[in-house]
Amino acid sequence: MINQKVALISGGNRGLGFETATQLGKEQVTVIIGSRQLSDAKEAVRKLRLMDIDAYGIELDVTNDAHRKSAAGYIEEAFGKLDILINNAGVVPEGFTTRPLNSATSPEEFDFVFKTNFFSVVHLTHQLLPLLRKSSAGRIVNLASAVGSLTLQSMDNSPLAAFRSLAYNSSKTALNMFTILLAEELRNTNIKVNSAHPGWVKTEMGTAAAPMEIKDGAKTSLQLALLDQDGPSGKFIHMGEQLPW
Repeated sequence: MINQKVALISGGNRGLGFETATQLGKEQVTVIIGSRQLSDAKEAVRKLRLMDIDAYGIELDVTNDAHRKSAAGYIEEAFGKLDILINNAGVVPEGFTTRPLNSATSPEEFDFVFKTNFFSVVHLTHQLLPLLRKSSAGRIVNLASAVGSLTLQSMDNSPLAAFRSLAYNSSKTALNMFTILLAEELRNTNIKVNSAHPGWVKTEMGTAAAPMEIKDGAKTSLQLALLDQDGPSGKFIHMGEQLPW
């Protein structure tokens, strides 16, 4: 138990987060489920423990500074370190694919999306960096999206032309920049930082129209969470392949 890896998954109570927790747990990683509602975290933990996974739950609204500080305090007291941080929690605005007038994006939508998808990731990561530095192989996985790729979005006949929502897409572009800069900041440490594109997955957010199953969508996060010392850092990855920024 002393040498067992410890992972925190924000938004880990359902969808991709829960599947990522499941796959990590099956690799003998202790998983901490962060959820906006403690009851949801506890229910996820109950399900994981039925699979003989070492799991714990905490109340973690990633936009709440008190929750972020409490999470760090809990992990410090219970485990003394953090090996893996999966920044999985995220939101999409209403009408993600149905609004052509991106120039009309409201201030309220920008605030809603960026607060969760970008600012909270930066602040939570900063809060947990001291614990990640105590790991012999710290790993940070930021759940980005191919829709945040400037290269793919700017292509003629872009394959992502149907997915152009200014607030959401730019929040993921900003997240990718954070990955690049944080990886550089941590270059001479044991911590690796990467962005993961899970794919378009059949989750509540992705809808039933998505082509990928949840178990496959979690594979990229799993791979990046368990990278060995020769693995990449500061990259944008999907299923082992590097994507363009």
